[in-house]
Amino acid sequence: MTTKIDAYIAQRSAEDSAFAKQATQLSLNMDAAVAVRQLRKEQALTQRAFAKLVGKPQSTIARIEAGKMNVSVQVLGEIATAVNKQLSIQFI
Repeated sequence: MTTKIDAYIAQRSAEDSAFAKQATQLSLNMDAAVAVRQLRKEQALTQRAFAKLVGKPQSTIARIEAGKMNVSVQVLGEIATAVNKQLSIQFI
């Protein structure tokens, strides 16, 4: 089901390549945000405790979870390693 916002993003992206690039990056940031937050919740940890476990500042975890950080594959890999998980990246 396509929502009005999805239709707007698709139309605007077709007309404006800068908008399309930004929309894609924001979507990736939100995917990372959801995945990291879910991982932290599975560990039953606060942001502060999770940050300590993965060796990152709490502010970094907060920015990732808020979708405000273009998190690198390296940082995601370090998070995965710290909680004994594997990072998987897919092209779909």
